Amino acid sequence: MSLTVKDFIELDIMESARVRTGQGILSERYVQWISAIEMPVENFVRKNEVVLSTAIGCGQDLDSLKQFVQDIIDSKASTLVIALGRHIFDIPQEVIELAKKKDFIIIEIPWEVRFANIVEEVMAILNGVNREERQKSEKVQQELLNLILQEKELPFILSSIQKHTGYPILLTDEAGAIQGKSGNFIELRERRGRSYFFPDEMSGNPEEPLVTHDPMFQKFQEFEIAGQSVLRLPILKVSGNPQGYLFVLIPPDASIESLLTEFRVNVLDHAATTIALWLARKNAVEDTKMRLRSDFVQELAKGEFHSLDQANSRAQLLGYNLKVPYICIVGLPENLKTLFEKWKKEYHSYEHWFKSMIRYIEEEIIYAGQSLAREVMMTYQGEHLIIYLESTGDEVSENPADFLDLVDRRLRNLLPGVVISWGSGDYQHDLNGFKESYHHAQTALKIGRSKKGIGQRMMYEDTRVDRVLLSLSQNSEMKQIIMSTIDPLVQYDEKRNMDLIGTFSTYNQYQGNVSKTSRALNLHRQSLLYRLRKIETLTGLSLIDPDNLFLLDLSIKTWKIGLSKDL
Repeated sequence: MSLTVKDFIELDIMESARVRTGQGILSERYVQWISAIEMPVENFVRKNEVVLSTAIGCGQDLDSLKQFVQDIIDSKASTLVIALGRHIFDIPQEVIELAKKKDFIIIEIPWEVRFANIVEEVMAILNGVNREERQKSEKVQQELLNLILQEKELPFILSSIQKHTGYPILLTDEAGAIQGKSGNFIELRERRGRSYFFPDEMSGNPEEPLVTHDPMFQKFQEFEIAGQSVLRLPILKVSGNPQGYLFVLIPPDASIESLLTEFRVNVLDHAATTIALWLARKNAVEDTKMRLRSDFVQELAKGEFHSLDQANSRAQLLGYNLKVPYICIVGLPENLKTLFEKWKKEYHSYEHWFKSMIRYIEEEIIYAGQSLAREVMMTYQGEHLIIYLESTGDEVSENPADFLDLVDRRLRNLLPGVVISWGSGDYQHDLNGFKESYHHAQTALKIGRSKKGIGQRMMYEDTRVDRVLLSLSQNSEMKQIIMSTIDPLVQYDEKRNMDLIGTFSTYNQYQGNVSKTSRALNLHRQSLLYRLRKIETLTGLSLIDPDNLFLLDLSIKTWKIGLSKDL
């Protein structure tokens, strides 16, 4: 049971006391501390403290006395008790009016009442209350720890916390995603299929403690949402950084003072520790599970399993199903560092942000698979997303466009401006097919980026011509022929920035039509003819000879697909 100012004023030792202001709020002000203090106040007075004073040094100076009282009020003390008879004989009306205006309690007592006796009696009561509250909170602490040992789920733990605090509880991660709640909570938002609670939409300063000079309240911040008060308590990691937040919803008919009794503060402190332990256990399990799944997918892609039975056994333990057909898709996030530069003020480091973004991207990929009722296995290795997507329909080598459309659409909401290049393989039978499909997806990704640019998609079955060219580029004799043909154009383009290679490709696309080519390139006809003559001069080939045209076109396409990076 908490001690109020009304309880304090009804003590026998306070029989001769006289309440000068705040008579109507005696039951609303709580007493947690008591001290005797004179000027200056500075930061020596805590919230909910009974301050005993003789007004020495300011009793005869009205301005000094008013400032002294104002400092006590600003400290959020419960009441100021002034002893009359030595340094002050009557409390000035101006001070009374100040206290009334600030809704503050001032009590006067005769000089004969000893401060030491008041302090002794109040401390005896507070110590008794604190001892009782501490014993109760220790029982709650043991109960919460038992829930961890019993491996109870989060909703059960939060319900237990609400039972002891009497108020609805909400738990979020560091980003605001709701992990669990008990009772009804306000202002929940949906994003990416998950509920979020956004501290940045609250009024109040999240960096400022509820009461800066009271150690009991140092961890708490108060906010107001839709007219209701909310308290926030960080859930800390071992490193001291928040890994989540515990929110307590205060009903409109309650006050911060009535909620933050020593018992509730201790319970919430124990709750924060308990939840930190629960999260540590959960994260350890999830991290281990994700690592094992990631390793499994990587081993499939590399072809490291010796038998289908071995792979099936591992898959079943990890919740994967290898009895359905899969195609491999490889994705390459192209511009995450650029995106980080836009948002880096909100994060500790690029590594921290990058890890979170990859986790979110993986979540969206899994969610897309679930939305389409397809099995998904995935990992992130060497800057690439490796995805095995269940293939459905009459043809197991179908286009995965519907899946990638959903992934890209959801990622645009999560990361506006994100660019990912995709390459998709094909379905291959037996265990070795996972490795082959992965290599085909890699090939499609490489060809797509070389041919179409970043942020595009390429299917393996659409790369037949490109694979022929790629194979040619790897033949030493063909490589020599191709490079001797195209190298003069490459060198000239680098020195003069004329883009003769692009000019020829457009000219050949329009089947030698000069008018159409000049319009497409936005060039004057004479300028185009000059470039075409320069191409003939540098290569020694005639652009009206079909064999020369074929050799030059083949050389440029092969160079683009496989040799351009060798220069």
